[in-house]
This record gives sequence, C-alpha cells and structure tokens, in this order.
Amino acid sequence: MAQQVYDMKVSDFIEIAASKSHTPGGGNVSAVVATLGASMVAMVGNLTLSNKKYEEVKDRAQASVDRVMDMIAKLKELTIKDIEAFDAYMAVFRMPKDTEEQKKARAQAMQDAAKAATLVPLEICQTCLAVVQEAEDLSKYGNLMAISDVGVGAMVAEAALRSCMLSVDINLPSIKDQAFVDKVQGEKARLFTRAEKMRTLAMARVIEKMG
Repeated sequence: MAQQVYDMKVSDFIEIAASKSHTPGGGNVSAVVATLGASMVAMVGNLTLSNKKYEEVKDRAQASVDRVMDMIAKLKELTIKDIEAFDAYMAVFRMPKDTEEQKKARAQAMQDAAKAATLVPLEICQTCLAVVQEAEDLSKYGNLMAISDVGVGAMVAEAALRSCMLSVDINLPSIKDQAFVDKVQGEKARLFTRAEKMRTLAMARVIEKMG
C-alpha cells in the first residue's frame, strides 16, 4: 500500500485511513496533510510570478515555488518511508523469543525499529517547518488576491508538524538510548518554537493585507 498512497483517489485514502488498518496512521496522514498545506503556498507563488503586477518579484516567487515543490516531493517520499518504518516496527513483535539469544536479538531489533520509527516522522516535522518558513516569506510579497491561502499554508503546515510530532513522542518512552531521546526532544522544542514564530508572523501580515 505504501507505494500507492499518492496514486489513490482521495476518497479511497480516507476509507483506508478510517479502517482498522494500522497504516496509513498519524505520521503519514500528517505528511499528506502537509503536502496540501504546501500546495497552497506553491499556488500563491505561481499566482504571483504569473501576474505582471508582481514582475519585480517574479524571480523570487519562482524560487519559492521551486523550493516548495521540492518540499512536496520530499513529503511524498517521507509518507512512504513512514509507512515502511511502522511496518518494520510491527514486524519486530513477530520475531521469536523462545531462547535468550532470540530475546536479545528481538530487544535490539525493537530499539533499532523504534529509532527508525522516530526519525522519519521527525524529518516530516522538519519539512513542515520549511513549508511554514516559506509561507512566512511569501506573506511579504505574495499576490494579494490569494494572500489568504498563504495563511492557509502556514496554518496547515504547522498543524501537520504538531500532529506528526505525536508519532515521535509515542516512541520515546520505549527507547533506552537517553542521548538519542534528549536530542529528539531538543529538536522538538526548536521546531515548535520556530514554527509558532513563523506562523504568527505570516498570519499577522496576511490579516493586515486582507484588510
């Protein structure tokens, strides 16, 4: 199913997400949502660079669109990786544990899988922040006729970041490597602080320009 996510009809994706299937789950659903937020930022960029009224910022808008489209591509890739990481984590529970050697191998595999299932959604969160930052920059010069959608992009991307972080948080208690946990928690704090700041700045400009 992982490779097919972005080839599905939206209604089919929703139906599977609502079913008892463990994927798509929170991290990958958040990534899909983030692609939608990013698409709004790209749309405003395209509406800016294609309008002669904004000729002086055309190159800037084009660069923004290029960056955001790269972010969308990355989020698509991470959606699939997140599904695969979770599937790999679940597979560990099926490993044998009859002997001490098997128990030891299973425990190590559990730690490795938990870390992988943490790092992928964390990267999704980092990409979400990049989308929010792009929205903040575009709020300074984007096409006024679509400026509200810059706000949509910023709000949706931040929400996706915060929701995806739950897929990080749930794994941390099972990870015994405290240095790893501390590093992840530090990055979480940075992402939340930065995203809130960028979203606040973007929304302030959007509201002002909407009159």
